[in-house]
Amino acid sequence: MSTPPRILVIAGSDSSGGAGIQADIKTITMLGGYAMTAITAITAQNTTGVQAVEVLSPELVAAQAQSCIDDIGVDAVKIGMLGSPAIAHAVADLLESVDAPIVFDPVMVATSGSVLADAETIAGFERLMTMATLTTPNVPETDALGGIEGLCARGVTFLAKGGDAPGEVVTDRLYRPGEDKLEWSAPRIDTQHTHGTGCTMASAIATGLGSGLGLVPAIEQARAFVRAALLAAPGFGAGHGPLGHQAVRIT
Repeated sequence: MSTPPRILVIAGSDSSGGAGIQADIKTITMLGGYAMTAITAITAQNTTGVQAVEVLSPELVAAQAQSCIDDIGVDAVKIGMLGSPAIAHAVADLLESVDAPIVFDPVMVATSGSVLADAETIAGFERLMTMATLTTPNVPETDALGGIEGLCARGVTFLAKGGDAPGEVVTDRLYRPGEDKLEWSAPRIDTQHTHGTGCTMASAIATGLGSGLGLVPAIEQARAFVRAALLAAPGFGAGHGPLGHQAVRIT
């Protein structure tokens, strides 16, 4: 049996289990990886929205990550909700000495519409986008970060996810400095149970990269995983329910 890729997740906790660290662990595990975590914030949330957030100290976030790196090691890093500019910079400082692919999901707005980062935090994302192998913004996050043109002008490699755009077809677009744009399109899955799709996508890509896949194959595997998890959603909650991670088998 081969050794599983070691994936370090730096993100917030979702008490309802649909997104955040909980979705990351499920995704990484189902794709054959070993998940480690550095929790940035504790949230009280469910399928209807975010009710409360408690952000941890930058020192504790960095200490969690450093403990994992020092003992277990790391093959890829996934960054999600950070919660403060100080945490963003602490994570950037830590990762400067880490030789592993980094997938940065710049979480600002949850599916419920709740804002999870202020303007100062968004400004702190610049260092991480520069360091990241891939940044994975959704439509509102892309707009908040300066739009497609702004990100391209800054030399960011990013996957502009199209799930929030209107229409019956969902298109994700990969932009890389000096290379042609790549697109993937598929019919929209008609479901309200979409909580955690962004977390799941980014963790799946990180697991693929940590397993030795190239960026494009890692994205393709992640898109297949997310679509399968959407189709397997258990239907929990009154709002945007969780995906069915546990039902997905990707070979």
